[in-house]
Amino acid sequence: MIVALLNQKGGVGKTTLALHLAGEWALSGKRVTLIDADPQGSALDWSQQRARENVSRLFGVVGLARESLHREAREIARTADHVVIDGPPRVAGLIRSALLAADLVLIPVQPSPFDGWASAEMLSLLREARFHRPQLAARFVLNCYGARSLIARGTAEALADHDPPVLASTIGQRVVFADAAQSGRLVFELAEQSAAAREIAALAAEVARCGP
Repeated sequence: MIVALLNQKGGVGKTTLALHLAGEWALSGKRVTLIDADPQGSALDWSQQRARENVSRLFGVVGLARESLHREAREIARTADHVVIDGPPRVAGLIRSALLAADLVLIPVQPSPFDGWASAEMLSLLREARFHRPQLAARFVLNCYGARSLIARGTAEALADHDPPVLASTIGQRVVFADAAQSGRLVFELAEQSAAAREIAALAAEVARCGP
């Protein structure tokens, strides 16, 4: 299965979620490759930091920030159970290529009206891709979500009857994600019993059920 995390808006947590989904599936024994399709290369930076700290590799990370991504991702998928694409913000050509590669698109959004406006651009690209690939599945993912926040509840309610639908699993706003990113680790390696680790496990299980 090829899962692409995409949104035209930056800063919504695509890289964090991509790394943690890849890590969760690798932990369960799956062969996983993460494709860093963002020219900023944040996932590659994370992988290099992990190597500098002599932490064992859980999954491969390759940089493919080019518009041939849809062809190369399919080749990579021949030798992997899961391929996770960390997509770029604002680069429409790369996003289109990731949409052509993916079996499932995850659109991370944070509780903010501005994320809703940016997602409208993403949904336009998704509709365009479905002309070529009608079977392409997509889901919203609520990231940095606080159930007690009025804005968060409003965002969840706005997406409840939306197409694509929103996943039931949500990811809270937690400092441990920033700590993990800086150290080249994942939250379950820093705090195995934490709420963050449980949320990621639940998200990975739900996403796996959405696949082909």
